[in-house]
Amino acid sequence: MKKKFKLFCFGFGQVAEYFVHNLVKKNFKFDLITTNTEKTQLKEFSGKKYKSYYFCNNDFDNNLIDHLNSSNKVLISISPKNNSDLVLKKFGKSFKKNKFDWVTYLSATSVYGDKKGKWVNENTQLIPTTKRGIARLKAESSWINLYKKYQLPIQIFRLSGIYSQENNIIKKLKIGNLKIVKKKDHYFSRIHVEDIAKILTLSLKVHSPGNIFNISDDYPCSNEEIAKYASKLIKIDTPKKIDIKDLENKMLKDFYKESKKVANTKMKKYFNYQLIYPTFKEGLKAIKNQTM
Repeated sequence: MKKKFKLFCFGFGQVAEYFVHNLVKKNFKFDLITTNTEKTQLKEFSGKKYKSYYFCNNDFDNNLIDHLNSSNKVLISISPKNNSDLVLKKFGKSFKKNKFDWVTYLSATSVYGDKKGKWVNENTQLIPTTKRGIARLKAESSWINLYKKYQLPIQIFRLSGIYSQENNIIKKLKIGNLKIVKKKDHYFSRIHVEDIAKILTLSLKVHSPGNIFNISDDYPCSNEEIAKYASKLIKIDTPKKIDIKDLENKMLKDFYKESKKVANTKMKKYFNYQLIYPTFKEGLKAIKNQTM
């Protein structure tokens, strides 16, 4: 019988939701506490009732502190704000007490910066070029410092571009808002959210504090290649390519500034994990079959 634990999720977006759903599916016994940016409330997800506490920027419901301090496991999926990690800024004292047995910070591969399409692994030099990447690296450093100073049992997952049943290129094609930019040899890596959830679940048992893992699939490629495949899959025309100067979306412009292939060897070996969706093709086929 699995021992019951208490999981505290800072933020409850799609990664945290899929993780919790997988825990429920695997019959883990646990209590759940989350945060949200609207108001403290009782909620239900995947058949599990839980309390979600208000936490937005510098404001939060003080009642969440007792629940944080009595938790065993903590997942942090809140992005840095104004170049600062909000969780550490407001609740650093709780992490210094070190009563947790599992802490995971969800970072991003933007910490690597632009590598001109070359492969990166966890030992590659980190030279972020975007504001988001710089903020992520600063946050990572703060968490690792806590590990070193207070033996905080933290691991860091550097997530590649996430796609899911709810957020994917097929949906963008159907509503007509997909942009394909003209850029030669632009490579990036992706990962299906279901694979992230399963790796997080495995890490509850196979856990080594201080470790950093790239979480990505086996096949980095261009956005154009994915768009062509997805268009053919659902039998619609591939959108025309546009110049990067015509992009209005700042996040999309940042995306095209950097090109790299993210290696996942450490992740697969350490967790002895075989990807459900090793490439975007398996992932998009599954999404199409579930939606059409």
